[in-house]
Amino acid sequence: MHNFNNKVLLITGGTGSFGNAVLKRFLHTNIKEIRIFSRDEKKQDDMRHALQNDKVKFYIGDVRDRQSVDNSMEGVDYVFAAAALKQVPSCEFFPMQAVYTNVIGTNNVIESAISHEVKNVVVLSTDKACYPINAMGISKAMMEKVAIARGRSLGADAQTTICCTRYGNVMASRGSVIPLWIDQIKSGKDITITDPNMTRFMMTLDDAVDLVLYAFENGKNGDLFIQKAPAATLEILASALTDLYQTNTPIRVIGTRHGEKLYESLVTREEMANSIDMGQYYRIPCDERNLNYEKFFVEGEETISNSEDYNSHNTTRLDIDGMKELLMKLDIINADLGKAE
Repeated sequence: MHNFNNKVLLITGGTGSFGNAVLKRFLHTNIKEIRIFSRDEKKQDDMRHALQNDKVKFYIGDVRDRQSVDNSMEGVDYVFAAAALKQVPSCEFFPMQAVYTNVIGTNNVIESAISHEVKNVVVLSTDKACYPINAMGISKAMMEKVAIARGRSLGADAQTTICCTRYGNVMASRGSVIPLWIDQIKSGKDITITDPNMTRFMMTLDDAVDLVLYAFENGKNGDLFIQKAPAATLEILASALTDLYQTNTPIRVIGTRHGEKLYESLVTREEMANSIDMGQYYRIPCDERNLNYEKFFVEGEETISNSEDYNSHNTTRLDIDGMKELLMKLDIINADLGKAE
């Protein structure tokens, strides 16, 4: 964390779950200033009143509007680009809105950071960008391509370093299934599950912050970082919640929603063939081949054929006890069960 001493950090989409987790981690360090950039004045006002901290500065703006991004970028050392449209159904109905925010908006942030000589930009992506089947995932995949291509074009010795992180389901984040199921349990309703055998990676918000900090400290231009994570079936997750809340709430299967996957992939097999195992993380350097397309037709890579993607079906699988242990790291559950500090 010493890299942040007396530095200015800008978080786009900073009023979201990730932004709040970063604030929790950084507020009591020697960081000079944290800028929260978002278009939601109500959430900014709530955050301002809750924090009452002069280190945190608030900027109303939209990543789609380059001028508002530029206004927030003056004097910034580092950027965490978290602003995004993330809800799968919303993006399915309004795919161009996902393009405007996730692709064009992120590009605005990257170009503004370069022009203001920001040292590091870490762009946050999602497992849905890996083999995408819905508009949200497709827009995030394109966002990754934009960030990686720009990092590659800048090169190793550039003043600005741009890298990406891709992570799976963040437990209890806004719009995720855990808060929904907790509300259903507490109100005496059935727990609604789309498919009990569906698997999802399980990460806490602290894990997400750790991944971004690891990318910040170790990333080179055009890198993509993925954190290894355990997974669980939705049935295991629901059973673990009912155990913790000591209830016999029935589970009702409602069927898969449009745009949902049976399992999530974090790393494609093509990426796995070029990945570097860093222990807890995978680092995937950018593809440095040039536009000589002849290579794509006369040369191949045998390693790709022998690789397997990294997904929530073949990663470490949690049982009920393991899932309960992970759930107990969540503030929302500790507060409910009277175990919060």
